[in-house]
Amino acid sequence: MTTIELGEMAVDVVLKDIKNVHLSVHPPSGRVRIAAPRRTSIDSLRLYAISKLGWIKKEQRKLREQERETPRDYLERESHYVWGKRYLLSVHEADQPPMIEQRHRRLVLTVRPGASKLKRRQIMEDWYRELVKSAAVDLFAKWEPKIGVEVAGFYVRRMKTRWGSCNHNAQTIRLNTDLARKPPECLEYIVVHEMIHILEPTHNDRFQKLMGRYLPDWKHRRQVLNRLPVRHEDWGY
Repeated sequence: MTTIELGEMAVDVVLKDIKNVHLSVHPPSGRVRIAAPRRTSIDSLRLYAISKLGWIKKEQRKLREQERETPRDYLERESHYVWGKRYLLSVHEADQPPMIEQRHRRLVLTVRPGASKLKRRQIMEDWYRELVKSAAVDLFAKWEPKIGVEVAGFYVRRMKTRWGSCNHNAQTIRLNTDLARKPPECLEYIVVHEMIHILEPTHNDRFQKLMGRYLPDWKHRRQVLNRLPVRHEDWGY
């Protein structure tokens, strides 16, 4: 990976086996990345980045103004989100296997006496992962016949840079555990997005036309996802 310096702005450049240049601004701090075909010169990419400075700065401003969550300590009456709705955490210590229950607008976290913050966090992460897995199974069943692709397998894990990813050749998909914290329509948007990548690996015009055909409001869903509070920690590449 190469870095282009544009004044105080750093642009990461990745050259790989693709046909088109792709410019992206990543949350939460607005790091800039260009993916380009291997034979593209750095000088031409510098000029390209300069031509896009206005757009880059606008996207960075939106990301930096996005609401941030404070660090979670997994304590009594702490706020947590499930499918876009806010819940207050109740912590119950008992000598039994850990579990999480939704009761009205509360999440009841049962842990063994003396369980550490790290352990409580892991229990919550595992629970969110299972929520995404269960919902994704239904979504794949819904969209496979509509789009005309078959997902060979999918995985759910905590991801720091993406909401989802697709291995085009293997036809497998990865989903971010944190999608269980966002409204259900956001998970559906990511599922469809990654399934379309099985047909079209890049974000070119064909990809956008396919997204518009199968999920006409996809840009609105993307905006909803990007407006919601993100984790406190910095997302790196």
